[in-house]
Amino acid sequence: MTELLTAAQMRAIEQAAIASGEVTGLELMERAGRGVVEAIFEEWPELKATSHRAVVLCGPGNNGGDGFVVARLLKEWGWEVEVFLYGDPEKMPPDARVNYERWVGMGTITPHDRSASDYSGCDGLVIDAVFGTGLTRPLSGDVEKFLRAMARRGVGVSVDLPSGFCADSGKYLSEEDPDGHHCPEPQLIVTFQRSRLGHMLDQLPCIDARLKVVDIGIEGFVPKRRRNPGGPGDPEIVALTSRTTSRRVHEKSVIFGASRPAQHKYSHGHALILSGPSGRGGAARLAARGALRIGAGVVTVGCPLDAIPENVARLDAVMLRGVADGAALAGVLEDGRINALCVGPGLGVGAREAGLVGVALESRGPPPPNQRPGGPPPPNVNHPPAHTILSQHPDLFAALHPGCVLTPHAGEFARLFPDIAEKLAAPATKGPAYSKVDATREAAARAGCVVLYKGPDTVIADPMGRCAINSAHYDRAAPWLATAGSGDVLAGFITGLLARGFSPFDAACTGAWLHVECALSFGPGLIAEDLPEELPKVFRALGV
Repeated sequence: MTELLTAAQMRAIEQAAIASGEVTGLELMERAGRGVVEAIFEEWPELKATSHRAVVLCGPGNNGGDGFVVARLLKEWGWEVEVFLYGDPEKMPPDARVNYERWVGMGTITPHDRSASDYSGCDGLVIDAVFGTGLTRPLSGDVEKFLRAMARRGVGVSVDLPSGFCADSGKYLSEEDPDGHHCPEPQLIVTFQRSRLGHMLDQLPCIDARLKVVDIGIEGFVPKRRRNPGGPGDPEIVALTSRTTSRRVHEKSVIFGASRPAQHKYSHGHALILSGPSGRGGAARLAARGALRIGAGVVTVGCPLDAIPENVARLDAVMLRGVADGAALAGVLEDGRINALCVGPGLGVGAREAGLVGVALESRGPPPPNQRPGGPPPPNVNHPPAHTILSQHPDLFAALHPGCVLTPHAGEFARLFPDIAEKLAAPATKGPAYSKVDATREAAARAGCVVLYKGPDTVIADPMGRCAINSAHYDRAAPWLATAGSGDVLAGFITGLLARGFSPFDAACTGAWLHVECALSFGPGLIAEDLPEELPKVFRALGV
């Protein structure tokens, strides 16, 4: 996992590096600009061989200073470079001012307020270094007009993040123009040392761009991961990336059964999936298949008596139990081997279902050997439509406990947490804007359990504020994952991991990451039934 930073955290890291005397602000700016140029040549190797043309858009702050370094280095490489400036150079920060003056000795600067019609003649690679992580307000009309004109002709590279976006939320801090252009939409985003939250959230990662993180030599000043999320300071926020998360899964391979002595099936956990009535059992069967494939030793589907024939015809390795109502579920849960429970796939929202949710949240079966009676209920994955039931019954919502995982998508989140959803949906008028991370953390604290807020930018948070983002963007984009039933499989993955002994937060993070990896492994044409069947291939690729 890779830690993500807020804009304020990145500023603090840079300031700490400068205060140490090991590097100056001017040196950091030089490293950043050089990193952008190297990233350009890495992305488009053909540009390194011959002279080309670049248009560099510089702003009034340190992001603009980076842009002047880029312009100078490309000029030294033999490129023809045109620089536009937004802002008063006399008011620039000192380091940016130095690089402005260096450029003045090499080339010309065009004011940003040149007539928009003139921009049509600006050909070449456009580099956006107008506003970076420090932007906290909507763009003014004149600079927005300037950037829109450039955006329409195409932007190649944005330094740190595309101008106009909030670094902490990924929201755009100004209205889109009528034809839907953001300002601008680059092909490549180059940022420094660590990705920001905004690179993974909301509108920003929806741009069809590649993200490159450049090391500028201040890794030693990045705080070590905070192991105590309940302690002072902001709890860490991590991105579930392929390289680091695969290592984490491999380290936990013993939990999946690798290198483990032969044991019986119940030592690998027993997951119970509650199902809906006849004709609505497909969701539970998908979840059950996911739980079984991810390693639960035993999986049982609990369904109404009239649904047993349908499920018998469709299930082999998965067992069946008749669960007519809450009382029947309480009887089933007396089996102390059941150590994980999934409530919701295809369940319905009637009185029977509300009774099942209540029993699932409160029932305490016989304790394991050598433990006191009255232990906690088995961990729960609460999946739609259980969210609707929770939103309609405050007493059931109040019964949520730290062993629960909620898995809402945006509509279900709005039913469970309407006030939080309203804040998240409000237009972003200043930065740092209220983000999906803020919303998920607030929801987890209120519910007292792990919340996995689904989407291409899935956010997972626990009640103490620990948070992870599973971003299916950039090189992990898998739009074909938006298919009926995929969420049910995800619920099954998480339930199976709970049965294997993962904590609720780790089960949610690992399940979400494996969910995307299965989709990437299969590719376009994916349907939900394919996801569990792809897991063995993913595990083999991980060396598990």
